[in-house]
Amino acid sequence: MPIKAGIYGATGYTGLELVRLLEQHPNACIHFLTSERSAGQSLRQSYPLAPDIPLIQADDAPLDQADCVFLCLPHTRSAPLAAQALAHGMRVVDLSADLRLDDPAIYEQWYRVPHPAPDLLPKPYGLPELGREMLRGADCIANPGCYATAALMGTVPLARHKLLIPGAPLIVDAKSGVSGAGRTPKQNTLFCEVHGNFSPYSIGRAHRHLAEIEQVLAAEGSASGPVIFSPHLLPTDRGILATIYAQVRDTDAARAVFEEMYGEEPLVNLLPPGELAALAHVVRTPLTAISLTPAADNLLIVVVAIDNLLKGASSQAVQNFNLMWNLPETAGLLPWR
Repeated sequence: MPIKAGIYGATGYTGLELVRLLEQHPNACIHFLTSERSAGQSLRQSYPLAPDIPLIQADDAPLDQADCVFLCLPHTRSAPLAAQALAHGMRVVDLSADLRLDDPAIYEQWYRVPHPAPDLLPKPYGLPELGREMLRGADCIANPGCYATAALMGTVPLARHKLLIPGAPLIVDAKSGVSGAGRTPKQNTLFCEVHGNFSPYSIGRAHRHLAEIEQVLAAEGSASGPVIFSPHLLPTDRGILATIYAQVRDTDAARAVFEEMYGEEPLVNLLPPGELAALAHVVRTPLTAISLTPAADNLLIVVVAIDNLLKGASSQAVQNFNLMWNLPETAGLLPWR
């Protein structure tokens, strides 16, 4: 019997990608889709190439008939639904920020509102390549943020193996396509504002994903100095490219630890010396591309490329779903088409 899945927020970009992935998944079927603005319509009316599946209000979702839900909702709205689904004996993959931070006080500091369901914390942080054992059989998983995924894929191997120089700043210069801002119209993401432009935002220590990055690095025992995170808006529809400047003890040892962590990973492409990661390696795939460039005796430039809607959201959610149900981790993801 296929696992019956519901998707909350199916008309957003990540919701649509989840629909596409689950439609081809060998062990899952879509049981319901919700949308507050488009309830009563078909998903095809929002996206002409989407399946003709009806959309319902969240309050009408048949939680007693499904096995698992994916929450593609804004922060503060996901956690109460996660609690409700768990009370019905369902499993939950939350793509919002609500369950990513272990400490409700840290959540309130960054999101400027009290945590909507602090009793749910902490929950496993779902970045499989960095710790899949805690995800196997879990009833609820917090899907990481897109920028955090890229930053952590490029820094955790160094932190885990104590290669980061204590006290040295860790600089993450990242760029994202416009879909990372979601589907709700905003002036700065209109075509005429983005086309031919390239702009930073929330630079320094202002972006909310910084909290996730620092939480994971601290758990890995990182002794580096502050993480300086500078996101930029690319005039493209999708993709993230993170260029990380890390001061390390030994640049030669760095490649060995990346190869140890990612050499056998089916969804990670660790590029050979001299080749640089680019959006073309990953866009519209569930893959992560990583390149390593020694720039000085103790300076390593790590470039990480992901698709923000896939590895940064929906395909990573499917990886977590697969681990949650003890399925092959790449089910529904490979071979990519």
